Amino acid sequence: MINKKIFFADLDGTLLTSDKKISPVTRKALDDFVLSGNYFAINSGRGLDSIKSVKEELELNYKNMFLIAFNGAEIFDCDKGKDIYKTGLSFDIIPSIFDIAKKHGIHCHTFRDDAIITPDNGEEMQYYNRVIHTPLVITDDIVKELPDMPCKVLALELHDLDALEAFRLEIMEKYGDKVNTIYSHPTYLEIIPIEAGKGTAIGKLCSLLNVPVENSIAAGDEQNDISMIEAAGTGIAVANATDIVKASADIVTEYDNDHDGLAKYLIQLK
Repeated sequence: MINKKIFFADLDGTLLTSDKKISPVTRKALDDFVLSGNYFAINSGRGLDSIKSVKEELELNYKNMFLIAFNGAEIFDCDKGKDIYKTGLSFDIIPSIFDIAKKHGIHCHTFRDDAIITPDNGEEMQYYNRVIHTPLVITDDIVKELPDMPCKVLALELHDLDALEAFRLEIMEKYGDKVNTIYSHPTYLEIIPIEAGKGTAIGKLCSLLNVPVENSIAAGDEQNDISMIEAAGTGIAVANATDIVKASADIVTEYDNDHDGLAKYLIQLK
C-alpha cells in the first residue's frame, strides 16, 4: 500500500461545478487517478444520503472509494457497503443546542439516515433543501425522532450573521469540551463531535488503509476544509476558495471549480 495515494475531495465548490456536475476534463483526470490503483474519498459536510445521491447521479462507480460525511463524523466504505467509522453528538446536549438556537433566533436541524429533523420549515430550511432534497420531519421533540446519536447539527442564518456568531460563541462556552463549531459557508454553522473533523477523517482512513499520510491529497474551498487541507500530505485550495483556505494550502489552483481547477493536479500527483 505504501505506493498508493488517496485523494480527498470536498464536493460543493471544489469537485463539483456550480451546477453540481463534474466536467469531462476533471472526470477524466479522476478516472485516471483511480484506475492507476489509488483511492478516492469524497470528504463533505453533507449527510451520507446526500453524498450517495451525488455518487449515483454522477455515476461515480469506482473501486477503492469512500464517502466521508458530516465533516468527518461518518466514513462509509463503498466496496463493503457499510460504515467503517461513525461518531455522534450526545443525546443529552441536543435539546439544549436547539433551545439556545431558538433564543438567538437561529434555525437548526439535524439528521438521521433517511431524513432531516427540524422544529420548523421556514426560510432557512427551504433554502437548504433547494439543493439537498432530503425528506423532512418537523417536530419539537428532536431526540424522539433520532434512533442514534446524530453526526451533526447544522445552524443556518441567511440575514443576521452576528446572531449566528453569538449562537456559536454560546455553544462553545457551554459545550466546547464536547463539540467543534465550523463554518462551511458564511451562513452555515456546523456543530460536530469534538472527535470528528475532515482532517481527523484523513488520519483515520489513511491508518485503516495503511496508506502513509504523506501520500494523501486533499482539496477544498471553505473553512470546514482547512483541517483536511492541513492534515493531508498535499493540501489544495481551488482558485475560488476563501483567502483563509488558500493560506492553509500547499497549492492554490490556477483555475476555479467551474474551469477544471483540480484536473491538472490530479494528473501531476497520481
